Amino acid sequence: MRRLLIGVMLLITALILGIPYLADRQIPAKFLPGVTIVRLYIHEENRIQPLQLEDYLVGVVAAEMPAEFPPEALKAQAVAARTYIVKRMSAAGGVVNPLHQGADVCDDPTHGQAWLSREDLKDRWGTLHYYNYYYKVKKAVDETSGQVLTWNGELIDPAYHASCGGRTENSEDVWRFQAPYLRSVPCPYETDPKLVQTAAFSLEQVDQALGTSLSAVPVTSGKNASSEIKLIEKTNTGRPKNLLIGGRQFSAVAVRDLLGLRSTNFTWTADGSSLTFTTTGHGHGVGMCQYGAKGMAEHGYDYRVILSHYYSGAELTNQESGVGSQGSE
Repeated sequence: MRRLLIGVMLLITALILGIPYLADRQIPAKFLPGVTIVRLYIHEENRIQPLQLEDYLVGVVAAEMPAEFPPEALKAQAVAARTYIVKRMSAAGGVVNPLHQGADVCDDPTHGQAWLSREDLKDRWGTLHYYNYYYKVKKAVDETSGQVLTWNGELIDPAYHASCGGRTENSEDVWRFQAPYLRSVPCPYETDPKLVQTAAFSLEQVDQALGTSLSAVPVTSGKNASSEIKLIEKTNTGRPKNLLIGGRQFSAVAVRDLLGLRSTNFTWTADGSSLTFTTTGHGHGVGMCQYGAKGMAEHGYDYRVILSHYYSGAELTNQESGVGSQGSE
């Protein structure tokens, strides 16, 4: 009865504030048949390890989101992570892994999702916190067991990132596809303690990373490095989208990746021999903002509301053992 009352109160609050609330839906049986074992390629050990799907997810959630975050944020992360791997492994995703033959996925976050073993987590958390954190994350995975996100009956691409800087991005402003559920939304409760950061590079370092020739611009030409960087297109939220650097065009995503910046939301200044970038947020800015999810959870929103806020119009669907079932939460 108490859980029912809390759920009703959260639903009413979400409706009043205009935040959609995800209800459980049945999921077609095509998504999970056979998707019970994940063949994980572990880079450090150069081997493939088979893991139960839900056990794999504990290592993903623990690697991708701080265990100190509230349980409802961890649940939202668990659903997003489960949706990613199920889509990747199912006929709905059809993703082939050419980098690691025989594996479904690897533990490199640049290739998909991060993953940490129990031994790695003991090193990260220390013996004092390990059991508390591990079972806190496991509970979040267990309490969302079988739940994934869909759009029109198909699994979504559940993009997520650390912090957006106040508003998320539309998918087409970062990548080459438009997803109806990856829309720009406000992020009023973001709590990233390192939201704004700076990174300085010599012109030679920038040239080496980008393949430009900024350091070769003669002083007598009256030009400087700052004038050699031009913003030619912005996203709908005002972030850089495309830039002209030393006569070459780059996407903001490419600049972020090549220079190792924390975010595509950046500005820059020059002092003659170096460039300093100031970034806001951390990551590509599309989909669920993890620090925003933390803030929403701290303000009393449950994981359904969090997911519906960041994945516009997506449905939370539930399947247990390959058979569609109505959620019990």
